[in-house]
Amino acid sequence: MTDGMAWLAAPQSIAYGGYSVVMARGLGPQELVGRLTETVYGPEHTAVPVGDLTGAGLLALLADYEDIGLRYGRCGDWSYTVAYGGWMGGFRGGLPLSRGGVDICHLEFEEENGKPVPPRFAHFRDEVVLSAFNLHLDGSWGYDGVDGEPATASRLQAALTAAGLPADEGTDDGADDREVHRTALGVLERHFGLSLPREEIVGGTLPAVLLEPA
Repeated sequence: MTDGMAWLAAPQSIAYGGYSVVMARGLGPQELVGRLTETVYGPEHTAVPVGDLTGAGLLALLADYEDIGLRYGRCGDWSYTVAYGGWMGGFRGGLPLSRGGVDICHLEFEEENGKPVPPRFAHFRDEVVLSAFNLHLDGSWGYDGVDGEPATASRLQAALTAAGLPADEGTDDGADDREVHRTALGVLERHFGLSLPREEIVGGTLPAVLLEPA
């Protein structure tokens, strides 16, 4: 039995109440790190190995919140990276990651952001967005359903509908939003065959790199 994805919805599941995870099917973990560094940060950055570290250990190496660190591994068919430090939004716009028929899934949530930013998901292949939505499915930040390539997005929308989403509006304390978040992650887990190893990511060690100017 795998750990699945729903555990990401727990408060401070990875670091500071948020996460930014890029997953790839069709690339090895180190290939994903290299392509992510090249595509998102450009040739002026390089990935510097710093050994096997816990999340706390990697954060301790970051000089300030403008620096970015990645821990990475593999779970089933998917390689993954988990980002620490920096601004999570910097990982968006990485469509070239998916060149050559690679499937890329990006999950992002920053609970401690001062704005009510919902969790986000995007799936792309060959530099085309196949499906994307906010995991609260509440109409905030511009959309309340799945965008993307129509046939692909409609299948994911049907899976969310079958799981009872979108649900009724959340309460003031945000408890319902968290349950919708958890349910949506469960749909993604089943729909794409996604899973992340909770113990390794939260408390264990994984290979780590720092993204630094070349």
